[in-house]
Amino acid sequence: MSVALNHTIVPSRDKRASAEFLADILGLTAAPQWGPFVPVQTANGVTLDYMDADEVQGNHYCFIVSESEFDVIFERIRERGLDYWADPHHGKPGEINHLYGGRGVYFNDPNGHNMEVITQPYA
Repeated sequence: MSVALNHTIVPSRDKRASAEFLADILGLTAAPQWGPFVPVQTANGVTLDYMDADEVQGNHYCFIVSESEFDVIFERIRERGLDYWADPHHGKPGEINHLYGGRGVYFNDPNGHNMEVITQPYA
């Protein structure tokens, strides 16, 4: 049997705004609302299903992209004046990392979710 992640629910204070924020940064599209969710689908078919929640506890989401996609995404992060870090604990502000021969960056979404974009998978 082949096991693959299909979707995950992302709690948010405003599902539409949060889905559009991520979609805009990553160059994706926030889909029309489906039930209580606003999905954002990645290239491998996984959807992040944004749902309104009274309380939001920040989670971590990581996206792997090509080098050229990283350049565009990182430019969007900087254009929007978002804080970014080279590490998950936000101890290296204004930096990116170069782990495993690639590049990586962390930034927060409006709900405090710790978003990560990398160009090489972690070994």
